[in-house]
Amino acid sequence: MKITQVRNATLRLDYGGSRFLIDPMLGDQGAYPPFAGTPNDDLRNPLVPLPLPLQDILDVDAVIVTHLHADHWDTAAVESVPRDLPLFAQNAEDAAKIGAAGFSDVRVLGADTRLEGVELIKTAGQHGTDAAINRLGDRLGQVCGIVFRHPDERTLYLAGDTIWNDHVQTALTQHRPDIVIVNAGAATINGVGRIIMGSDDVLAVHHAAPEARIVASHMEALNHCVLSRADLRSFAEGNGFSDHLDIPADGETLTF
Repeated sequence: MKITQVRNATLRLDYGGSRFLIDPMLGDQGAYPPFAGTPNDDLRNPLVPLPLPLQDILDVDAVIVTHLHADHWDTAAVESVPRDLPLFAQNAEDAAKIGAAGFSDVRVLGADTRLEGVELIKTAGQHGTDAAINRLGDRLGQVCGIVFRHPDERTLYLAGDTIWNDHVQTALTQHRPDIVIVNAGAATINGVGRIIMGSDDVLAVHHAAPEARIVASHMEALNHCVLSRADLRSFAEGNGFSDHLDIPADGETLTF
């Protein structure tokens, strides 16, 4: 298994003989305006450039889009991803929107979806605190995570854009993953709070799955992601779980 942190939540995953591109945000540095009503709204997104050539990022067998927010499926991805690649969406609504953009092989994730020998199991998530969902549920929308299984690989759980909650606890208990990828940049909306994991959420994941290796993604690429890699690393050291945590730089590949 190889996990390449591309940028933000965009990952390249080599798993079970297949290559996946996850949540592609492929626009140039500064191509998009900041998210309104969030911290650092004087900064344009993405904050940093792609660390790898586009042709390398797109050299995959399939694409997974956990949800359609622009930091996971942007205009550049719509324009750049080959139209005939298998593309997995979280539900029929997202699949229809992706198909309407000209993609010919759009599939809906379920409890037992497969690509070649890789099993893809959709999991639930919540894109923000209860208060955030109560105020902005329509804007935050539905999200998903995915568990990857293959006989020759360790079990991988990609939590997606979620905070720590019962959905994540259930996935950890049910699937007992060896590696957990968390979106940990503490993306924040002013007056509402976090909409993805922050440091306390990552600690909760560790407490729930103390033997698992945690990989922190979705960091230092968007104006509203306020938790830095350095601060998360320091927090992990202070709370005794740094040996279980990887925080890859953009362009870095982890092998498990």
